[in-house]
Amino acid sequence: MQEKNSTTGNLGRSFDIPKFSILEGFFILDGHALSLISTKNRAKLVDMDRVRDLASKKAAVIFTKSSCCMCHSIKTLFYELGASPAIHELDQDANGREIEWALRALGCNPSVPAVFIGGRYVGSAKDVISLHVDGSLKQMLIDARAIWF
Repeated sequence: MQEKNSTTGNLGRSFDIPKFSILEGFFILDGHALSLISTKNRAKLVDMDRVRDLASKKAAVIFTKSSCCMCHSIKTLFYELGASPAIHELDQDANGREIEWALRALGCNPSVPAVFIGGRYVGSAKDVISLHVDGSLKQMLIDARAIWF
């Protein structure tokens, strides 16, 4: 029987992640994603705590890829609302692929854009747009002190 950890997913809902699982070639064990990487076929450990740490360093954090049009739209929306989110371009980061898999293991699907407000995973582009349309995105940013009004 697998032990479960509770974490927060889309729109702040809680869900369980097994302490051990397999995700598309990655082993998730006690909060770490372990994968076989590149030509050397050696194990490389990606600490999901690093993703959590990056996600909590600023009031608003967005994990993106520079070639993703939805990522660009979400970044633009945040700037237009007056926020200055921390942007982590995974395709520009040496560990971007591993961070992307860690995001997926944390429940971010699709993996980009992955938006965190106040250290909590809010969701992807469709979730953020839904929050903006219903008026709650701005209040979330105010509550997290990402914008002031």
